[in-house]
Amino acid sequence: MATSVSAAVDYDLKGMTAVITGASRGIGRAIALQLAAAGAECLIHTRQNEDGLGEVAAEMQRLGTAAHRFVGDLSGRDQQDQLCNEAFQWRPQIDVWVNNAGADVLTGEAAGGSFEEKLQRLWEVDVVAAIRLSRAAGRRMKQAGRGTVLNMGWDQAELGMGGDSGEMFAAVKAAVMAFTRSLARSLAPEVRVNCLAPGWIRTAWGQQASPPWQRRARQESLLQRWGTPADVARVAHFLVSPAAEFITGQVIPINGGLQQSRGFEG
Repeated sequence: MATSVSAAVDYDLKGMTAVITGASRGIGRAIALQLAAAGAECLIHTRQNEDGLGEVAAEMQRLGTAAHRFVGDLSGRDQQDQLCNEAFQWRPQIDVWVNNAGADVLTGEAAGGSFEEKLQRLWEVDVVAAIRLSRAAGRRMKQAGRGTVLNMGWDQAELGMGGDSGEMFAAVKAAVMAFTRSLARSLAPEVRVNCLAPGWIRTAWGQQASPPWQRRARQESLLQRWGTPADVARVAHFLVSPAAEFITGQVIPINGGLQQSRGFEG
């Protein structure tokens, strides 16, 4: 039987629209700019970093693509609903929805809170908002006959990590990963749903992490380095592009080859 092989891989996103939550810095910023560079028009969101979001919008305009900004706290259902409604008013067809927004309980204002307070904040933003937005946007995409949803997990959620941070992030991100697999079944075949599972990525926390954590991040990667937001953004680009049209219901680790160590637990 003859095999059809294409010499060109289609990563082009021209004519497509995307929504990226938590897009003012870090991984979300990198994903937004990666998709914009590929031609997508983007609605970008932040909870409160309007300056950062403005910088992302300005860079998108320099890339020659449209940018629409939304500022709101996604821990509340009203703001979740408003974001979804505004997105589909801005563009009747949304092709890509990226749920990247996550509560910063390590370096932000919530860092000094109790375990229970941090867990509640993570649950509201990382889990409930992602579920409600995925379902709302996914239903509209399914009716339109096409679309892709991308969620954000964690590579160590299935293996586990000791300590307060490990416990809460494992519980929260494992929920997102399990939901992704189920939503992919609900929205198939019209809509593809996948989940990224980044490992040690040098975002704001990684940049200020103590020397022991710096060593751990490098030691737990077969490639012996921190990952970067750009590493994650390139995989996101692939998964939402036509090149990945036969991939759905998957959790994709982005960690340089995780080899879990027996080091200290935080």
